[in-house]
Amino acid sequence: MFERLIMFWELTVNLESIWWQLVVALLIILVALLVRGLFTRFIFSIVLRFTYKTKTDLDRLVLYAFEGPLKALILAAGIFLALTHLPLPPAVDSFVVNLFRSAVIIIITLGLYNVVGDEVPKRISKKLEIEEIVTMFVTKILRFLIIALAITIIAQEWDYNVSGFLTGLGLGGLAIALAAKDSVANVFGGLVIIIDKPFAVGDWILTSSVEGTVEEMSFRSTKVRTFANALVTVPNAVIANEAITNWTRMHKRRVFFRLGVTYTTPREKLQNCVHRIKALLENHDEVHPDLIMVRFEQFADSSLDIFIYFFTKTKVWVEFLEIKEEINFKIMEILEEEGVSVAFPSRSIYFENKLESQAYEQLNKDS
Repeated sequence: MFERLIMFWELTVNLESIWWQLVVALLIILVALLVRGLFTRFIFSIVLRFTYKTKTDLDRLVLYAFEGPLKALILAAGIFLALTHLPLPPAVDSFVVNLFRSAVIIIITLGLYNVVGDEVPKRISKKLEIEEIVTMFVTKILRFLIIALAITIIAQEWDYNVSGFLTGLGLGGLAIALAAKDSVANVFGGLVIIIDKPFAVGDWILTSSVEGTVEEMSFRSTKVRTFANALVTVPNAVIANEAITNWTRMHKRRVFFRLGVTYTTPREKLQNCVHRIKALLENHDEVHPDLIMVRFEQFADSSLDIFIYFFTKTKVWVEFLEIKEEINFKIMEILEEEGVSVAFPSRSIYFENKLESQAYEQLNKDS
């Protein structure tokens, strides 16, 4: 009877101890939740105020990126302390420790993943004057590396051998790279285009394979809208190895041609035409004054050629054609006022015998 009472007393004490440990564990979790709330309302706000006093806003973006993971870390630490306070078996205790370490790695990974998100790379690209597509490409690579590194560390925490996995991943990556060498070439071609900047979206370009306005650029291809309104997708590996003429980036637009007049034009009238056409171009508001050439160039086969060379100030094709048309009409007016005719290709043929007399004699015989 006495022994039963002792066993009952020990069981009661043990139950009370277990219940007390459960209460303490619950209190630890409640304290963690309280600290988490205080962190959100006070500590984070105080630290955030200091970031507004700095010259850059990158520290504030990093702080916002780690706000959620820090809250999760506080809660995870509370749950871990509560579980370690309980009388768990050694195997379960070891499992809890590994689980907490894995949770910490995941939380840190989440924070780093948020740091290299969309907003921070955009700010960096603006400050360093780097194309946004480059920063987005680097962001994707960094995010992949962060996740891969986190998976590797977590696997090692659980005593998994990752060396074989990494070896297989390297061999698999090599096989994929060999199979997708064209895609890799396009990606590197895209990097060359983005870094070298031979053109931008909206530019009018000319290559040996396409001519038109650049509508979209990516790491794999460049989309060009032709003047026939067709959309041509050119692989970056192709366009990066071609000579690219960027018509949009010209500072002025060139006009040159040869105006041929007849050989019957007197020298004085030819001189007047040259001087008046040059004066017309020099006094025109839309003609660039840097280089204007109007010269009697050569004695051609069927004309006296006047060489005309100048630039328009505008680069817009429609405005360029309007200015060129206006100048052409004024040149025609000058030619008309000077009584000078435009020559056309012709050829004179001389015969040794007199065709007219022979034709006349033949006509008399027939009559």
